Amino acid sequence: MGYLINNAPNNSYKEFATELFIKSIPHFSKLKHLRGVANTMIGLSSFLKAHPYDEYIIEELNKLADPLKAAYHAHKETGWNWFEEKMTYDNAILPLALLCHYETTQNQDSLAIGLESMEFLTSKTLDKGYLNPVGNDGWLFKAHEMALYDQQAIETMAIVLLYFKAYEITHDLKYIRQMYLSYQWFLGENSLRLPLYDYETKGCGDGLQTSGVNRNQGAESTLAYWISHLVILKSLEVEYEYSDLTDSKPVKEEVL
Repeated sequence: MGYLINNAPNNSYKEFATELFIKSIPHFSKLKHLRGVANTMIGLSSFLKAHPYDEYIIEELNKLADPLKAAYHAHKETGWNWFEEKMTYDNAILPLALLCHYETTQNQDSLAIGLESMEFLTSKTLDKGYLNPVGNDGWLFKAHEMALYDQQAIETMAIVLLYFKAYEITHDLKYIRQMYLSYQWFLGENSLRLPLYDYETKGCGDGLQTSGVNRNQGAESTLAYWISHLVILKSLEVEYEYSDLTDSKPVKEEVL
């Protein structure tokens, strides 16, 4: 709803989204799970781009940031810069929420935690030169090996969004490179060298498994691909020479 309010193509959509958004506000304090908190923070940050002087929503955003930062400080230890004792699904949404909080409020603690946890996630998922999202078949616990499969499209989408937000905040081109590298997971730059995006149906496979691609093309996976694709298109507005960032012709052809 926050995103729609900030990007609505007409007043009718904006008014409808605002009505639902306002009805959701009393429920913010009831959120217990970190990913629900994080997604709500991202929505409030979008809303505040359209209404930057809404002090009440700013305060609600700050309240939501507190438990997320507290979780990070409670679980962080040497070699483990994360919000929980394990990394499960949709992991990148957590540092993304704190980067959105910083972008809106200039809160330095959120910036520091967002960047530090993002680098930790990067060390676990981009260490082989291509994206290996945390597998849902076992996840990643402290002092254990990361599950390689079942890799999910929603995880890759969150990572793409995270790196683009990091670039918007820092203007460091390495995040653009990491964003493109992550996006290529959909196109076959993954551990099985198999594309999940289907050029015929325009859908996306539901995951990467030991046996190959899950050929079911559910709404969540397909939307995850297209949201990622739109972020890539948006990134082309960045003023740089594309060839300076990557030599990956398939991605260049796909995007352009």
